[in-house]
Amino acid sequence: MSLLDLSEQEILRRESLKELRAMGIDPYPAAEYVVSDYSTNIKSEFSDDAPRKEVTIAGRIMSRRIMGKASFMELQDSKGRVQVYISRDDLCPDENKDMYNVVFKKLLDIGDFVGIKGYVFRTQMGEISVHASELTVLSKSLRPLPIVKYKDGVAYDAFDDPELRYRQRYVDLVVNDGVKDIFIKRSKVYKTLRGVLDEAGYMEVETPILQQIAGGASARPFITHHNTLDVDLYLRIATELYLKRLIVGGFEGVYEIGKNFRNEGMDRTHNPEFTCMELYVQYKDYNWMMSFTEQLLEKICFAANGSYESKVGDNVISFKAPYRRLPILDAIKEKTGYDLNGKSEEEIREVCKALKMEIDDTMGKGKLIDEIFGEFCEGTYIQPTFITDYPVEMSPLTKMHRTKPGLTERFELMVNGKELANAYSELNDPIDQMERFKEQLRLSEKGDDEAMFIDQDFVRALEYGMPPTSGIGIGIDRLVMLMTGQTTIQEVLFFPQMKPEKTQTKDPVAKFTALGIPEEWVAVVQKAGILTVDQLKDVNPNKFHQDICGLNKKFKLELVNPTREEVAEWVSKI
Repeated sequence: MSLLDLSEQEILRRESLKELRAMGIDPYPAAEYVVSDYSTNIKSEFSDDAPRKEVTIAGRIMSRRIMGKASFMELQDSKGRVQVYISRDDLCPDENKDMYNVVFKKLLDIGDFVGIKGYVFRTQMGEISVHASELTVLSKSLRPLPIVKYKDGVAYDAFDDPELRYRQRYVDLVVNDGVKDIFIKRSKVYKTLRGVLDEAGYMEVETPILQQIAGGASARPFITHHNTLDVDLYLRIATELYLKRLIVGGFEGVYEIGKNFRNEGMDRTHNPEFTCMELYVQYKDYNWMMSFTEQLLEKICFAANGSYESKVGDNVISFKAPYRRLPILDAIKEKTGYDLNGKSEEEIREVCKALKMEIDDTMGKGKLIDEIFGEFCEGTYIQPTFITDYPVEMSPLTKMHRTKPGLTERFELMVNGKELANAYSELNDPIDQMERFKEQLRLSEKGDDEAMFIDQDFVRALEYGMPPTSGIGIGIDRLVMLMTGQTTIQEVLFFPQMKPEKTQTKDPVAKFTALGIPEEWVAVVQKAGILTVDQLKDVNPNKFHQDICGLNKKFKLELVNPTREEVAEWVSKI
């Protein structure tokens, strides 16, 4: 990185770095720094009547108030913030006061990591603080943090641009209150989820992410190539088919919490990679799974929020069981007035036209019903609602309904207008399964790029016999959104998928030198805003000369300034 690429602040911090090293202070020490306490317990355990408590803490400097021989700073550790009082004479009891006068006052900046040894006390203003007796430089920050100030709960100069926040999550976590709490809750969701499943006796397993057949869901996959095997592979869109192979193998219940990948659109509730939990339990059906899901979500909500309710936007959502159960065709009839029971594909197509929906010839019966439900019903279910008994055309891996011809034993859990979970009484008839796969193949040939592939090995596994089984998939990211009150999936992902950062196009050095510009001056010219030689057409040679000579002086580059005539000659060649 060239000096010219740095801001004034960044240059000053690098100079401070050199001065620290010149003083014999390592700005990036390797030794362990043993921490005895954190900001939270310092505040919670303090008592005015207790004996003086010595502590060792470490963290980032987030603010400073320098007042001659004494100063205050705010230190942020992994748990929160605490005030530190620094007295020159306490920090430097000997004649040499450089640690205070030079290091602390001049060479340290907001964002630097320091270690503090001292004792806990209460200031005259009543704030529990640490009185420093020793300061250790632990890491020098070379890039300034955005300064977010809080007064009466209101943020000023907020670092709130979503693009910057998601791209630089490391900054977002440091400067924005509450962001870290979202991810702490996310961790609680995982911990509770695993705890419930483990307690029930089900085993956590891992299945392949790279798969020769992308199965278990209707979605467009990401494709890659394995050079040694010389085969195309797919990033998994679901874990389902592998987990059911393990049920065939004799496990009572198996689950996996892991990443799935779908090469689809991105919006407030979709990310191309997302976390899903899938669970399969033998000898159960979808009615049992509905009851189990209610209990599971109750426990997760209470663990995350201390109650059975969560507020998302203007909606207060109750996860207290039981949840409403509503067949999908009844839901469509309720919202549109059309009864699709027993209707053919052509009849449903006419209903779509009557509802003024955009459809095309690639859509089969299942896709048409899905589109109607998505447009007129899905967004209306705010409180947890089990939408049940999907048509067979929509459910190629689901067992036929025991009493309703043409329907399957499947439910989707809708919460806050979006699908949270999908569950079946799993299809375990290998002949029926093969016919369903063949129907998916026919849809694929019609142009449906989300139709399933035929997985011959999975059918073979079923032929060895799979017991009656119920399975469910829960979108963890959406679950965390609900538990933390967030309305966009990007807020609950540490690193959501982003477009590449925009970079300014610069001409290569050779293009500038061809005009007679010395190579050592090209970076200066570009710092002056001339990134391409074409931009020289519009410059005033005298002002341009003034600008680049000014940069030479400002950045102490010690280059020999060109004459006005030389600069004019550069410009004239365009």
